[in-house]
Amino acid sequence: MSREPHPPGDPRPAPPLPTVDAGRHLLGPYTAGSALVAALLPGAPPDLVSRYDIELRAVAPDLHDRVPVRRRSVAAGLSEAERILVHAPRRTLRLSNGLAEFVRERLAATGPRTLVVENLALADPTDLELLAVLRRRVPAELLTVVTREEGTPPETLTPSGHDARADELERLGTVGARLGAIPYHRERGEDPARALEALAFAVGWCLDAGCHDAVADLGRRALRLADPEDDPATWWRLLHSTATALAALGREDEAEDLFDLARRESVSPAVHAAAAYATGMLKVRHRDPARRDTGAALALVNQAIAISSLLPDPRERAFKLGFDLNGRALVETRRGRPAKAMELVQEAVDLAERDLRPGEHPIHRLVLLANRAQLAVMLDRPEEALADLDAVIAADPGYPDYYIDRGNLLHRLGRMDAAVADYETAMRAGPPFPEPYYNRAEIRFSAGDHRGALQDLDHVLELDPSFVDGLANRSGLLAGLGEYGRARADAEAGLAIAPDNPYLLCALGQVETAQGRYAAARAAFDRALELSPGLAAAWASRGLLAFETGAPEGAAADFTRALESGPDPALLFNRAMALRAAGRDGEAVADLTRALELAPDDEDIRRELKS
Repeated sequence: MSREPHPPGDPRPAPPLPTVDAGRHLLGPYTAGSALVAALLPGAPPDLVSRYDIELRAVAPDLHDRVPVRRRSVAAGLSEAERILVHAPRRTLRLSNGLAEFVRERLAATGPRTLVVENLALADPTDLELLAVLRRRVPAELLTVVTREEGTPPETLTPSGHDARADELERLGTVGARLGAIPYHRERGEDPARALEALAFAVGWCLDAGCHDAVADLGRRALRLADPEDDPATWWRLLHSTATALAALGREDEAEDLFDLARRESVSPAVHAAAAYATGMLKVRHRDPARRDTGAALALVNQAIAISSLLPDPRERAFKLGFDLNGRALVETRRGRPAKAMELVQEAVDLAERDLRPGEHPIHRLVLLANRAQLAVMLDRPEEALADLDAVIAADPGYPDYYIDRGNLLHRLGRMDAAVADYETAMRAGPPFPEPYYNRAEIRFSAGDHRGALQDLDHVLELDPSFVDGLANRSGLLAGLGEYGRARADAEAGLAIAPDNPYLLCALGQVETAQGRYAAARAAFDRALELSPGLAAAWASRGLLAFETGAPEGAAADFTRALESGPDPALLFNRAMALRAAGRDGEAVADLTRALELAPDDEDIRRELKS
């Protein structure tokens, strides 16, 4: 029977959930998360379980029989070789946010609880992230989270005892044990081959789930046992998986070291092609823009193309060569050559259509179409892009990110209602993530719904407090609404993460202007324009500052720069006021006349024209 939550101020302690040991040597990633799901899932309303099916199944793989599948991407039903997309590092944050919403709604119905988590020092990063999200998003009156760094230490066993324990766990047939306890015990047992087998399973499962920290740890351990001569296929699969996870975590140097090792240890053409391609992607995508090297990337990807083009099997060649051509297209895009990139992607599409079997490698084909769409947008061919994105979504309606791409294109085409519909579909299609709310906020703001935009941005930053673009936009919006304290807090929080973000500097300058700190405001605007000379908002804001501080000529010049991005009635009005203050009445009347043409219902413009 459910019970009402404790009323505010109720002194009774929330009853505890079973104490959780978070040590990753037990169930691997989400050891604590899966225990929390196991405690709250019994009796949960089916519609609530259905709404969070992806998150519950990802966090608690041994409870799949109690969580039916509702949302599913095409990739979920494919073989490992065809599941080529690697989850982004923020995938686990999406899962944590969805699980937090499930917990919040579940406890709102059943009453508050206390969660005690031990062995936090041994927890996987997925559980640490989840606990942080629970604390942030589930009200304290519903969930009290108590954590302890220490807990029961792993049991000390002889090597044969470890093998016996692993045998016992394998008989149970649970996935969780295969991610934590079984590899742990096999490594300490007497059979290195069985340890390698256990670790290899865990590496593959965790990579597919997007648990990159676990892959980096498990993969390193597995590679100590793998032999590139005795079993080159297993060794290469482990090395590639580990390096892929390291790259996703922003540990590019470690990933590159592994690919260099592959070159030294292997004579396989396929390995050398894949290592060259992957290293090229590290060079072009490096998290530090200063370390990106498109020249080195181009050389490496060309090497991959040269090798893959020699593969004798036409189907293998079509897939691998197409993959490499797509990689070179990225390099060419970063070199400012989208037309060349389009040629390369089209070549990859043609290879797939000619040499792959019907329906073979569907994700590869969809990625190529989605990339072709992005390039068509760059080349100002939006209708071609829209046709490709329509085809991609029709083929895989369960993949949220493609709705964002199409929504952005529809927004650019001025089809706002259709764009919002795509963003809202993305909100429902997968675990919660900030982008669809952020994009909908932009449309709401442009339509004059500033409170609706603020509501969306609040949710963006609830999902991810480090979302810099969300901090910048909310700061600017709050400044416009006169909420200067909150606006400053957002700007300063964003600048602590991205100190050279021109949008944050512009928002900070707006706050400084409103609070009369004119020198600080000017410094913020100047720095923003140094970083982004075409930023119209910074020119406009600096123009307002100049006007307010008695420099109408400077204000008019700044408004002129802001208007280079296109005519805007508000900017024309502001420039007219500056021109009039500078004694340039004829130019002021011309600006007001043009502004009224753009905004015929604006009474301020009409009044100034008559004065």
